Amino acid sequence: MSHEEANGPWWCDLSVDELDTRILRLLIEQPRTSVREYARILGIARGTLQARLDRLEREGVITGTGPTLSPAALGHPVLAFVHVEVTQGHLDEVGDALAGVPEIVEAFSITGGGDLMTRVVARDAGHLEDVIQRLIQVPGVVRTRTEVALRERVPHRLLPLVEAIGRAAKGR
Repeated sequence: MSHEEANGPWWCDLSVDELDTRILRLLIEQPRTSVREYARILGIARGTLQARLDRLEREGVITGTGPTLSPAALGHPVLAFVHVEVTQGHLDEVGDALAGVPEIVEAFSITGGGDLMTRVVARDAGHLEDVIQRLIQVPGVVRTRTEVALRERVPHRLLPLVEAIGRAAKGR
């Protein structure tokens, strides 16, 4: 029996409805617009919109409102994915240590080849090597494996997901 057969369609667990998806789409497409203007565009009361935004933040759907920064524009055009193998039982300590490395912009515990996958930015290949050498020195790190990104093929995006959720919510 599939997960969907056992639990119903994937969207049954969502607390996001069609209006929420319209709000999210607007936030993605026009991030610098005021709440008053969003309410006008959506044709809803400002208080209704604010209540929805507050709920979406409380539920963790909206996790930030800051600008998206470009590491390349900040002088760090090299992007690498560094897989880190960790001594058993030291994942938390290594994760805490990696949080102190400014060039690591994200880190995830993973399955498969390695224990952690980090997204690392660097000024150039030499700087990337220096960052990797610092990672290797972290107590609990056994080895690393690095893959350098050549070109971004699909930029970070959430609008297609929001639209799919909206279509599912509309059908409920």
